[in-house]
Amino acid sequence: MTTLKKQINKTMKLHHIEGYIQSIYLVEYTDKFLLLDGCCRADIPVIQQFIELQLGRKFSELALVVVTHMHPDHAGAAAKLRALTGCRIAVANVNGHWYTGIDGVLMLLTDVALAHWVAKRMGKPKKRLWYQTRFTPDFKLDDGDLLPGFEEWQAHFTQGHTDRDLSLLHIPSQKIYIADLMVKVKGKYIPPFPVFYPNRYLASINKIKDLNVNALWLAHGGEIQLSEDDYQHLFEKSPRQPMTHWRSVKSKFKTVLSNKA
Repeated sequence: MTTLKKQINKTMKLHHIEGYIQSIYLVEYTDKFLLLDGCCRADIPVIQQFIELQLGRKFSELALVVVTHMHPDHAGAAAKLRALTGCRIAVANVNGHWYTGIDGVLMLLTDVALAHWVAKRMGKPKKRLWYQTRFTPDFKLDDGDLLPGFEEWQAHFTQGHTDRDLSLLHIPSQKIYIADLMVKVKGKYIPPFPVFYPNRYLASINKIKDLNVNALWLAHGGEIQLSEDDYQHLFEKSPRQPMTHWRSVKSKFKTVLSNKA
């Protein structure tokens, strides 16, 4: 396990911990902890050991977990962490569940399989990733809300990847955690997969650009700064139609059929 500790101000430290397939951002205060995302189910012992063994603190001091969206590496640990520590969970104030109906079940199966595939590519041992996708949050956050109990953090809607994506701005440092808003591939920043709402995605990229923050924290990539060229590349690569599991399967199926014709 590797960790990068950064002193942000006199009362807060950000710990950047290597998670199962994504970065874990644990915010330490003198009397409590904030987890910037719900992580993977496999990350629970990593978080507990870091708090108890590395920091010498109580696991029960974890006070708030923000779930930025419902994918396995962003929501997988949330419900279990609440059961173990008594922490509270905050999500975007969006109606309904992400994985709904037969299509939702199939999408969940696909997302968990994709998480296993990513772990295998990273050389990680296979671990249990199935998780509770339906739980009652303690807080529902609107765009611009301050995090309950952590008022130097502000929630921003940055939808597009899903219908409920959140980014979290640390107001004093003007640095923002943007979860899966972008990923780095072959040295370039590109949209994630999937993008269910392309118009919202473009609006979210513009929103982050207009915030003119000092740095971005990625779920997959650590702390970065984007240049004008980086933003322009993102705009050019942003899909104009939904880029989803089903469209990808249909496109590949059509390619197979055309090759056989």
